[in-house]
Order: sequence, then structure tokens, then C-alpha cells
Amino acid sequence: MPGYSRDVIAVVLPGVYTPQEDTELLAESLREEAPAPGAHVLDVGTGSGALALEAARRGAVVTAVDVSRPAVWTARVNAWLNRLPVRIRRGNLFGPVRDRTYDLILANPPYVPAPDAGRGPRGRHRAWDAGEDGRLLLDRICRDAPVLLRPGGVLLIVHSALNDPEHTVRLLRDARLKAAVVRRRWIPFGPVLRSRQDWLRRSGLLAPAATQEELVVVRAERTH
Repeated sequence: MPGYSRDVIAVVLPGVYTPQEDTELLAESLREEAPAPGAHVLDVGTGSGALALEAARRGAVVTAVDVSRPAVWTARVNAWLNRLPVRIRRGNLFGPVRDRTYDLILANPPYVPAPDAGRGPRGRHRAWDAGEDGRLLLDRICRDAPVLLRPGGVLLIVHSALNDPEHTVRLLRDARLKAAVVRRRWIPFGPVLRSRQDWLRRSGLLAPAATQEELVVVRAERTH
């Protein structure tokens, strides 16, 4: 896949999200964005560190954040093995970086709709569960990311069409960003969606005959 190599990820600890098609789709958008050497990039919800490492390989000054201790350790090990300078912080979304601004923010947050969401995601499910509509973290990112963008800065978010991409676009436009869906890709259901497809259909989030999931990347730019 252009702009992304699974080979850079040597370690993925249990409970940490393994790079998949959504990672690759966002990496394609990162490559197209082509941040200049020295650009300040934030990878929020870094997981294994795949996107942070891809940005660092291109000469960006990269900060990566994740709330999961195993994810933080995974990203640190992968950065060390690849000899890439990435500042990796543990914290809840933008908490550790609220005093900074960025030229590019990357986000591949948990976005899978989950039954019994009132209990909150637990264990390894924290890597993908995101409330009954899958927007638990997406809405927070749309709310909090715009103020961290420098003039001309760009936010790239990947998620599923099950999460209503147009709602993501509206929230970002309400924050006075220029926003649109810039990439789409259909993929077969993975194990998590296959295990939940009956519930998703009963909830009206999935068409009765659907066997594939559409992934999207939303791009939002601060133009002033």
C-alpha cells in the first residue's frame, strides 16, 4: 500500500489495535497531504504508532497520544526499533497537548457501535468500541481538535460510514473548518462487525443485506 508499510510495526501488545484497512486508508491521506519536513503532527489515539511513525519517516515533528498504557509502550517500542523520533504521551485524547498547536492532526479513534454501551468499553474492546452509535470519541475530536490547528492546519479522521460521516462534516464546518469526505473504501466485515451484525441491523445502523463496511476519511482545514 503506497505511503504505509506494515513492516514498520514489529510489536503489538495484547489489547492494542493492530493496523488494518482503516490505518492504511488514513496513511494514504497522510501521504497525499505531504506534510513538509519539520511540520508539527499529532497522532491522537496512536495505538501501535503506525501513523505516527509514517509521519516521522517523512521528516515531521511528531507527537503521539493514547490513553492505553499497552498502546503507549507498543508505540514507544516500535519507534525505538525503527529509530524514529516520536514524542509519545499517555492521556485522554487531547489532554496532554492542550497547550500546543499542530499543522496536521491524525485520528483513527475507536468507532464501532457497541451494545450495552452504558457500561463503557472494557479490556481489549477499548480499542474499537465507541458507544451505541460509534460516535463517543468522534464527537469529542470534532469539538476539541479545531482549536489545536494552526492557520492552514489540517485534521484527518478515519471512521466507518455507520457513524454518519455527514454528521462529522457538519460538526467540523460548525467549528469554521473547511470539511469534506475525501476518501472512501468498501471492505468485508471484520470479526467484530460479523459478531454484531444482527444487533446492528435491529438498531437500524446496518442494511439487512449488507456484507461490507464502508470506511471514510474526513479532511478538515483551518483556513484562517
